[in-house]
Amino acid sequence: MSSFISKISRFALKLLLLTFGLVFALSLLVAAMVVMFISLVKALITGKKPTASMGFGGFQKFSAKAVWPRAASATGKPGEVVDVEVREIHEVREAQGDKLRS
Repeated sequence: MSSFISKISRFALKLLLLTFGLVFALSLLVAAMVVMFISLVKALITGKKPTASMGFGGFQKFSAKAVWPRAASATGKPGEVVDVEVREIHEVREAQGDKLRS
């Protein structure tokens, strides 16, 4: 008799754990779909492409040691001012757009 009760209790426990696992997986799926929907609506409103790397790119600036620490100081010493000539890039894009239209 106790064998029968233990089999039933094991089955009920397995069924309960399976149900919890399915509910957890479905909730993650729904959360991902909601985030994706919000991202797409935001992209439609702002006109910018959604980028997946933006969410993780912000963590690098807060890390104690950057992934590529030499890349930040490749132009010179920190705090050094580099004088450069300014170019208008949007004019180049407009000229290229005119070539594509014709």
